[in-house]
Amino acid sequence: MQYLRRLGQVILGIALTYAGTTHLTSNRQEFQAQVPSWLPLDPDFVVIASGIVEIILGLALLTLWRYRNQVGLIVAIFFILIFPGNINQYLNGIDAFGLDTDQARLTRLFFQPVLVAWALWSTGAWQIVKSYRKS
Repeated sequence: MQYLRRLGQVILGIALTYAGTTHLTSNRQEFQAQVPSWLPLDPDFVVIASGIVEIILGLALLTLWRYRNQVGLIVAIFFILIFPGNINQYLNGIDAFGLDTDQARLTRLFFQPVLVAWALWSTGAWQIVKSYRKS
């Protein structure tokens, strides 16, 4: 089981690093379409900043094994913080990343909690969440 968790952490680290890189390069416009209009920041700045954060988090998942619980918790919180962008895309019918129907955009919303759970499970960060709930 530990092998599967570590493999999950590595896959998530690679995925985040890749996604962050595409924020800065090939998918920059698509990511800008997800920035909520109510956010009082330039969409390009948000995309660049979140891309840099994703790269840092991805690399942390791949290298900071000693702090895996803490990194996993931070990654889970990051996934929660960017969720409004996915909601914005659905509510405003914004086409991006091949999500060109309301059904596709709605379906995507259900995958964000899976990413949160993946970050917590693969890094063992559930322990932090459990200990916080007990106190």
